Amino acid sequence: MAAIVSPAQTYKHKWIILICVGIGTFMSALDASVANIILPVVRESFNTNLATVEWVVTIYLIVVSGWLLTFGRLGDMLGNKPLYLIGFAIFILGSLISGFAPDIYTLIIFRAAQAFGAAMLFANSPAILTKNFPPEQRGQALGLQGTMTYLGLTVGPSLGGWLTAQFSWHAVFFINVPIGLLGLGMAARFIPAETTTARRERFDSVGALLFTAGIVALLLALNQGAEWGWAAPLTLSLLVGSILIFAIFIIIEQRAAFPMVDLTLFRSRLFSASTATAVTNYICLYAIIFLLPFYLIQGRGFSPQDAGLILTAQPLVMVFAAPLSGTLSDRIGSRVLATLGMVILAGGLVWLAQLGPTSSIAEIVIPLAVVGLGTGIFVSPNNSALMGSAPRQRQGIAAGILATARNVGMVMGVGLAGAIFSTVQNTAPGPLALYQGITVSFLVAAGIAVVGALMSAVR
Repeated sequence: MAAIVSPAQTYKHKWIILICVGIGTFMSALDASVANIILPVVRESFNTNLATVEWVVTIYLIVVSGWLLTFGRLGDMLGNKPLYLIGFAIFILGSLISGFAPDIYTLIIFRAAQAFGAAMLFANSPAILTKNFPPEQRGQALGLQGTMTYLGLTVGPSLGGWLTAQFSWHAVFFINVPIGLLGLGMAARFIPAETTTARRERFDSVGALLFTAGIVALLLALNQGAEWGWAAPLTLSLLVGSILIFAIFIIIEQRAAFPMVDLTLFRSRLFSASTATAVTNYICLYAIIFLLPFYLIQGRGFSPQDAGLILTAQPLVMVFAAPLSGTLSDRIGSRVLATLGMVILAGGLVWLAQLGPTSSIAEIVIPLAVVGLGTGIFVSPNNSALMGSAPRQRQGIAAGILATARNVGMVMGVGLAGAIFSTVQNTAPGPLALYQGITVSFLVAAGIAVVGALMSAVR
């Protein structure tokens, strides 16, 4: 069992620990945003079809989501540091072998390995920060971690495009190796060991298996529903199956001596509201990320490079808003800021819903910046509230729940936006159908943001 670390020791290297975690966060966000950019090049390189090459992104998301709670729980039992270091090493190795992939199917398998390591990083990094910063600086630390996320999302498309143009798509994966080794070495040196519960608690393998099966079925249905058809037997079977699996999962978890998920966490209204609001936030955010490229490139004729530049308005504002909001939440609490952020997000979505065939660049960039401001104000206080409402010995599973809420929201956002967008276009064909689809999709997303604001207000 690891040695117990005193609070004085824990907080000694807190800023260096933040840098260690920030490197992993930056790499993960960078890799996620870069992968979408290189898909056309990978498709041409391997001479494959679009449905196959999309699995380069899909497999990453599904594997990460399926393993988040498992690694969060193991982090509580075995220590967050060991899981974080192992995950970092697997992520680096996965990046290296992905760069050497000889065909599309091997690349998909290697991306799954990379995602396995990323799940360990995602599930343990918020817990490491929460344990190694005093409560009065928790929001600031999580806000700065959010900044690294948004920096990765901002830099990813341009860096990925440049690396691909100068070298090849392989370089996009190879760049993770030297940066990752630096972060891994720093994390091994400065993140302190901690007390674990491995000798006192048993791992709930049945619960882990059920949750993984349920989340994979749900995300696969949401991700592929538009292509298969939402009323197709396979889609409906996966959706119904995921509901049944989750129902069995909850029943078993309530009776387990050492459950996979401590359901008593959700008795806290603060924890439950923070989790639910996180889902609504990412539904809205990824509806925008999914739909705006269609508007900019297909509807308005912008080049992919120009469209990418326009889209940076959102994460750029988030970079500055997140740490400031996190610092302020340490002083005034999370409810006002998180609620305000969701209200601003709703306003930005209503503004984006007004986009048409003649909207100026300013009329696109300004509401995107408003969306970035709202999300930046929301994320840090909400994450801090969620992590702060969980006991110290449950920080790993709390971080896993937070990351799962994010990923489920992402997939639901893409699935919902895609379903509304395609339905409107099919029912009202014509030259303006694309813009009508954008309008309806963003208005629905704005309504979801309002629901999120109400849930946040009652936390």
